[in-house]
Amino acid sequence: MIALIDYKAGNLTSVRKAFAAIGAELYDPGAPGDLDIADAIVVPGVGHFGATSALDRGWVEAIRGRVAAGRPLLGICLGLQWLFAGSDEAPDCPGLGLLPGSCYRLSGGSAENGGAVKVPHVGWNNIRIQRDAPIVAGIPSGAQVYFTHSYVAPVTLDTVAVTEHGEPFASVVQRGHVAGVQFHPEKSGEVGLTILRNFVRASREPC
Repeated sequence: MIALIDYKAGNLTSVRKAFAAIGAELYDPGAPGDLDIADAIVVPGVGHFGATSALDRGWVEAIRGRVAAGRPLLGICLGLQWLFAGSDEAPDCPGLGLLPGSCYRLSGGSAENGGAVKVPHVGWNNIRIQRDAPIVAGIPSGAQVYFTHSYVAPVTLDTVAVTEHGEPFASVVQRGHVAGVQFHPEKSGEVGLTILRNFVRASREPC
C-alpha cells in the first residue's frame, strides 16, 4: 500500500499510470490519519513551492511519523524540493526539513561564450551518478530523464546524481529510506520506471 499525496499541485494521472505499469498499488489518503496503513509515501508536485503549504502540520507530522517508523518516502519534482528546509521561491513556507539546505532558482548560467541556458529547464537531460544508492540501482550514469522546473536543490552529501543546466544541481537525492528525484520518472520511459521499481522494492522490505 503506497500513499500518493494529493495537495492539488499538478495532475497525478500520469504518476498513477506509471505505478500501475509496474504493478504497484496506490491509494489516496484523504486525511493524515489515513497514512497509518502506508507501506510507503509518494509526494509528487509541479509548480510553485507555496503549494506545499497545503501540507499542514497534521500532514507533516503524519509523514514524519511514517518515515520514523522506517517507511520509504519519495519526492518527485516539487516533492523533492519539499524534502529540504525550504525554498527561495516561497521563503515563508517551510519544507519538510528531512534534508538540510534550501532550494533556489536556476541562474541559467553565464551568457559569456554562449553559456546561458533557458529557464525553466524543460526537456530531456542526463543524470550523472555520484554514488551508489538503492533508488538508482540498475540506472547507468548518463541516463536521460525528463525535467520541467525552475528551482533546484543544492548539491550536498545527500546527493546521488547531479544534472547540469547552466550550473550543477541535485537531480537525485537519498538519505536512508528518504529519496527524491527532480525529474519526472512517470515521463522518463524505462529509466523512470526502474526508479519507481526501486522505490516499490524498498516499500516491501520490513522495517
